[in-house]
Amino acid sequence: MEATGIPAVDTVLVWGGALSVLTAVVTVLWRISRGALHLGGRVAEFMDDWSGEEERPGVPGRPGVMERVSGIEARLSRVEHELYPNSGGSLRDAVDLANHRLARLCPDESESPPPPNTPPPAATS
Repeated sequence: MEATGIPAVDTVLVWGGALSVLTAVVTVLWRISRGALHLGGRVAEFMDDWSGEEERPGVPGRPGVMERVSGIEARLSRVEHELYPNSGGSLRDAVDLANHRLARLCPDESESPPPPNTPPPAATS
C-alpha cells in the first residue's frame, strides 16, 4: 500500500484495515462457534433419544432405541408362533383345519374325496 502523504489519512487507513480484518476474524469465529453449538445440541438430542430418558415430574419417561428394539423382537416372536403348526392353537393350525374341512365339503373333481372322519393331514414346516 502506498502512503498518501497525509499522516492522519494514512493512520485512519491502517486502523480501518486492521479493524476490517479483526471484524472478519471475529465474524468467522462467531459463525464457527454458533455452528458447533448447534451441532452439539443436535448430538445431545440424538443421544437422549438413543439412550432414552428417565421419568421426571410432569414428563413421562421415554424408552431408548435398544429397549424399543427388544419390544419389537418380542412382538415378532409372538407373531412367529402363529405361523407354524403347534398344539392346535396357532393361526396356522386354524387355517389347516379350515382347508381340510373345505376339502371334505368341496372335493376337487380330479381327486377322489377323502374318506370320512379322517384327521387333517400333518403340516410340514
